[in-house]
Amino acid sequence: MQIFTELTKNPNLSIALGFFDGVHPGHCAVIESAVNYAKINNCKSAVITFKEHPYCFFYGKCPKYILKRKDREYKIKNLGIDYLYELDFESISGLTAYEYLKDVLVKYFSPCAISTGWNHNFGYKKSGNAEFLKNNSKKFGYEYFEIPPKKVNNETISSSLIRKYITEGKIQKANSMLAYKFFTSGVVVKGNQIGRTIGFKTANIVYPTKLIELPHGVYSINTNFGKGIANFGTRPTLNGTNPVLEAHILDFDRDIYGENLQVEFNKMLRPEKKFASLEDLKKQIKKDIEQID
Repeated sequence: MQIFTELTKNPNLSIALGFFDGVHPGHCAVIESAVNYAKINNCKSAVITFKEHPYCFFYGKCPKYILKRKDREYKIKNLGIDYLYELDFESISGLTAYEYLKDVLVKYFSPCAISTGWNHNFGYKKSGNAEFLKNNSKKFGYEYFEIPPKKVNNETISSSLIRKYITEGKIQKANSMLAYKFFTSGVVVKGNQIGRTIGFKTANIVYPTKLIELPHGVYSINTNFGKGIANFGTRPTLNGTNPVLEAHILDFDRDIYGENLQVEFNKMLRPEKKFASLEDLKKQIKKDIEQID
């Protein structure tokens, strides 16, 4: 997959439109629609999206994301897309839906097909939608595919609902909508090394500032080194102030400072709390480990 951050002439593409934060099953269906059409009709496929969410431009503050951009790119690549365009939203923010279709999509990509989700909006004041793309398909010579919503437990899958579940600590509900486990990763850094003094050595990573923030608490996790538990928070028992993600990996005793640690969250076990002593904390950690499936 080739990645572009500027518009380039690249005609006869089957394109998928959307921001695709999370690349959940609804997003996958849109992208797979573009890929499948390209394969059947001997053309190339592309995702046209943005570096940052349009919300950043309109409100001056970006939402917290479900995936880091590199992880979003990786998941899109794995769906078989040939080209990924991550554009600056500001450069097209003033265009009407018709101008965006004619002067961007048609001018640069001459699309043979366009796929979007059922609720996709674009253009100034969200004047473009699925009906608009369908009505203009013959005029500009593309086939249009409107992908219906995907549901889990009678709920429509959406990035906003997934974010809501994550911020509420309802990790299992979020994971069921994502069809994978919410995760983050980072380089292991040195902490205060208190954990090893009570028999629970931890690998610490800095939680990405752009990623949607979990409630401070203890979680059952999987990592690329094994399963375990993690505390995300300020570590009040140790009078900490800055949030950090500390992972205790079961049956693992190797120093991995400087290595990349990926942490998948299975479920929230309990909120973070301050204990009267390190001994009390140690007892609670043992109880937390007993809750791991």
